[in-house]
Amino acid sequence: MAALSSNLLFVSFILYLIATLFFGGTIIQKKGLQEKKEHGSRWATIGIILTIAGFISQLGYFIFRWIAAGHAPVSNMFEFTTFFGMMLVGAFIGIYFIYKTPVLGLFTLPIALLIIAYASMFPKEISPLIPALQSYWLQIHVTTTAIGQAILAISFAAGVIYLVKVVDQTKFSIKTFFLETVMFGLITTLGFVIVTSVFAFMNYEAEFNWINKNGAETVEVFTMPALVGPHEGELLTEDRLEPLVEMPAIVNAKKLNTVIWSFGAGIVLYILFRFIFRKRIAAIFQPFVKNMNLELVDEISYRSVLIGFPVFTLGGLIFAMIWAQIAWTRFWGWDPKEVWALITWLFYAAFLHLRLSRGWHGEKSAWLAVIGFAIIIFNLVAVNLVFAGLHSYA
Repeated sequence: MAALSSNLLFVSFILYLIATLFFGGTIIQKKGLQEKKEHGSRWATIGIILTIAGFISQLGYFIFRWIAAGHAPVSNMFEFTTFFGMMLVGAFIGIYFIYKTPVLGLFTLPIALLIIAYASMFPKEISPLIPALQSYWLQIHVTTTAIGQAILAISFAAGVIYLVKVVDQTKFSIKTFFLETVMFGLITTLGFVIVTSVFAFMNYEAEFNWINKNGAETVEVFTMPALVGPHEGELLTEDRLEPLVEMPAIVNAKKLNTVIWSFGAGIVLYILFRFIFRKRIAAIFQPFVKNMNLELVDEISYRSVLIGFPVFTLGGLIFAMIWAQIAWTRFWGWDPKEVWALITWLFYAAFLHLRLSRGWHGEKSAWLAVIGFAIIIFNLVAVNLVFAGLHSYA
């Protein structure tokens, strides 16, 4: 079952990748307007069919892994992140049939691909649930939260489309800087996937003996060359790079090392893209969105938040508090995950307030959608992996 589920996940990844190319094909210019419309319609139809097939394949992965594990496969970073990516694709499919906007697939599916590829870098083994997670509230709370975040993420894709079209790329400004920062963030995620895959293919490992913050001697295995090393670390593996800098005991050197490699790879990729195309990354995508109806894109972004916000409220706050009360006899405890879930909720509440009462439509709304997704990703990556807390991912 586990092997079959892994194969289905791989098939879905390939189908999403091919579908992205077909959605991109809808932008190809033709001589006649009618010919162009027919051409785009054919490619968009193939793209959405492939996307649905990929979603069904990934749904099969989810079901078979659930059968193999005996519980909902959302209990670790690999499982939760792949489910988040699947729900993002599912949300896109629903939005597509409402608005029939192929360009949204060109921007949404690559984000889903990056999320799934990011998930694949974590351990994939099926492990028994720890006692705190042995509850039906696991699937209720976690899946509802992921679905809400996935719908909210559609607003990010629509927001990026809006900004790529309206931000003037012919001159440098604060807007071009921040939009390019968003693009760099996506490229850095791609860099993380590449460097992790390369060193995994090389079976790279370096063992360190070190003293943790509690003063205990611990063994840590690095899967990338250690540019920064653990506190009072002793390299045990021969023919491996000695760390350039030793970190204090309170710093997780392994995770910091991964961040450094990811940013390094992101910088290299970004420079390479800039050298090849001789323009900003956002400017590369401008030809793909030049015919987009900005009012339609703005409505997609707003509707995504309008639908995703109450779903996230149920999963991320209400269901979470009920489970916390059952598991820990208190509904709120200022755990890092709880705090950032509240911050996410407050931000999107402010998003809706500013749009409805202050008239923040168009570009302002698009920037808010981008910031909101940045908070979701920070919650997914930093809060889950770096901050210690009661939640199992931390």
